[in-house]
Amino acid sequence: MARHRTTIRACALTTPAAAQPVAGTGMSESRDETTAEGPFDNASEERFLLSRRYAAGTGGVRGLLITVLGDYVRPSGQPAPTSALVDALGRLDVKEEACRQALARAAADGWLIPERAGRYTWWHLSPAFAQFLNLGAERIFGFTATQPEWDGRWLVVLARAAETNRAGRHLMRTRLRWAGFGNPAPGVWVSTHTDRVGEAESVLDEAGVREEAQVFLSEYLAGGEVSTLVRQAWDLDEVARQYEEFLAEFTRPPSHDPLVRHTRLVHAWRRLALIDPALPAELLPSRWSGARAAKLFHRQHARWEPDATREWERISRPPNP
Repeated sequence: MARHRTTIRACALTTPAAAQPVAGTGMSESRDETTAEGPFDNASEERFLLSRRYAAGTGGVRGLLITVLGDYVRPSGQPAPTSALVDALGRLDVKEEACRQALARAAADGWLIPERAGRYTWWHLSPAFAQFLNLGAERIFGFTATQPEWDGRWLVVLARAAETNRAGRHLMRTRLRWAGFGNPAPGVWVSTHTDRVGEAESVLDEAGVREEAQVFLSEYLAGGEVSTLVRQAWDLDEVARQYEEFLAEFTRPPSHDPLVRHTRLVHAWRRLALIDPALPAELLPSRWSGARAAKLFHRQHARWEPDATREWERISRPPNP
């Protein structure tokens, strides 16, 4: 591992406060949620500030529904009948009642637009939610478990929430971690992804601590091994353990059901894309299991997606009159 030096030279960064990417989605957060302009149309943007555990597929039935909608409904550009969604989620051990409840909540949140046609209900993606899924797909399928290029600079956030602001403390802690930041010391958050200033500022805004926080672009100049900082900031042993579980699960013989094997693969990868900060290779342990897992994911996805798509098309065909 390359030796780095640990004195910080930093310059404060400033970005417009009115339109920052939403943590975990890449979307803009408008100060005026009543306006109908922009990609969210009339849907309240607040509804799409989903915690990244949903976006990454760890939100139970709702997370599984997002995986199915993102994998099959989004690329098809066609609405889905209730029967297809109940069928697909049922194969993933979701009961019909729970599926119908998730659909109703998704409609109430502005994700889906139901359309009645005789005895059948068809579910359209709302324009805002379709954009949300497109942005999520870019992240998930572009994720390779490492940062391909790094110029040695760090994004550093200095921020604390008051003891009385428990909700803000929790939000800041979880959302910054979901954005790939590590926490090597109290009130200090670091990331090698210097393009995530907007995400950080959005989290600080939502947590109610932005006015007291500082955001810096920094580089190490002198001191001890940066590997110590990395170990303090992130639990890479736990991330590696979960990569090993992914490798074990998706190298064994898969389900004979093409929809099940493909959906489970993408669902699991979404979760890993959430918990892994995707550090540059020079900061990772040798023989990093994430790199092997990324190759496995992309290989299996290329193999399994066509059959899964054909199966989805079969079960989502319009019923015979």
